[in-house]
Amino acid sequence: MRGEDSKQEAMFSYLSPEQRVPAEHPLRAVRALVDTALQEMSPRFAKLYADVGRPSIAPERLLRALLLQIFYSVRSERLLMEQLDYNLLFRWFVGLAMDEAVWNHAVFSKNRERLLNEEIAEAFFARVLQQAKPYLSDEHFTVDGTLVEAWASQKSFRRKDEDDGPGGSRGEVDFHGEKRSNQTHQSTTDPDARLYKKSKGSEGRLCYLGHALMENRHGFLVKTRLTLASGTAEREAALAMSKQIRRKKRWTLGGDKGFDTRDFVLQLRKMGVTPHVAQNTRRPGGSAIDERTTRHAGYAISQRKRKRIEESFGWMKIIGMLKKVKLRGREKVSWLFTFVGAAYNLYRLGRLETAMAT
Repeated sequence: MRGEDSKQEAMFSYLSPEQRVPAEHPLRAVRALVDTALQEMSPRFAKLYADVGRPSIAPERLLRALLLQIFYSVRSERLLMEQLDYNLLFRWFVGLAMDEAVWNHAVFSKNRERLLNEEIAEAFFARVLQQAKPYLSDEHFTVDGTLVEAWASQKSFRRKDEDDGPGGSRGEVDFHGEKRSNQTHQSTTDPDARLYKKSKGSEGRLCYLGHALMENRHGFLVKTRLTLASGTAEREAALAMSKQIRRKKRWTLGGDKGFDTRDFVLQLRKMGVTPHVAQNTRRPGGSAIDERTTRHAGYAISQRKRKRIEESFGWMKIIGMLKKVKLRGREKVSWLFTFVGAAYNLYRLGRLETAMAT
C-alpha cells in the first residue's frame, strides 16, 4: 500500500536529541570524555566570571561547540551556528534542547575570545591526556615540528621603516627582485608571523612553527608548543618539551634528520634521554648518532614509530583546519594549536576505548 505524502507538520515531538543519536555513534564516547574533562575544569571556569551581570554562553557549551567545529571541519562560526540550529547531533553534543535558541555568531565569537587563552587550552589538553594515561608509553617518545601558515599575505610583508606610500596601506606593493628578511621586513597584518622556508629551494611563507611530543605506543600527543618560525626553533622546542617529561629512568626520543646535531644530541644525553634521531650522514663531520645507539633493536623500532607523528599533523591540518589559521598573533594561534591537539587526542581515545569495549 502506498503511503501518504502528508504535508501536515507535527506540532509536538516526544523524542529528545539523546534518543535520536545512535548508541554506536563515535561521538558518544567522545562526549563522555569531554564531560569528564569539563567537570574537572568547572572550578577554574567559576573564577573567570563575575557573580552578577548578564549571563554569558556557558563555557562548557562553548568548548563543546568548538570541538564540533574541529571534528567536522566547519570553516566558520557563522556556519557552526547554522548547523546548531537544525542539526540534532550537534544540539545533543553541545547540550541544547530541541527548541532552545541558538546564539548569534558574533556573540559566540566574542565569548570565545573572552574565555579561551593558552592557559585554558593547556588545562583542557592536560585533562584529556589524564584520561588517556592507561594507554600511554612512559619510555618511548617522538618529537617533530610542522609549518602553520599564518593568515597574512605576501604583500603584507613590508619593510619595517617603510611608510604606506602614495597608495596608502592598500596600495600595490611590488616586491619582485627585492631581498626580504625577517630582520628588515614585517607583516602589517600579523607582525608575529615569520617568513620561513621548510627546505632549500622551497617557497618562503609567512608562518609559525607548531611542535608536538608524541608517545610511541598509541600515538597520543603529550606536549604541544607553538613558536616563531626559525631554523633552530624545532630543536629548541624539542628540548623545552623534553624537560617537562618527569621520569627517573632513561627514555628515548625519536626524530628526523633535522635533529641530528651534536649540540642537540649532547643536551639530550645530559638530561638522561637516549636520542633515537635519524642519522644525517651528509652533514659535515658526519652523524652525531653512532653505533652505541644504532646497534640496539629499539632504535630501529623508534625509526618506524616516529613517522606516526605525521598522522597527527595531517589530521590537525586537514580536519582541524590548521593548514592556514584564521587567527592572528602568536598568543591566539598558540591556544588554537593546543586545543586542536586535545581534539586529536579525544578522537584517538574515543576510537581506542570503543575498540577495547568490543
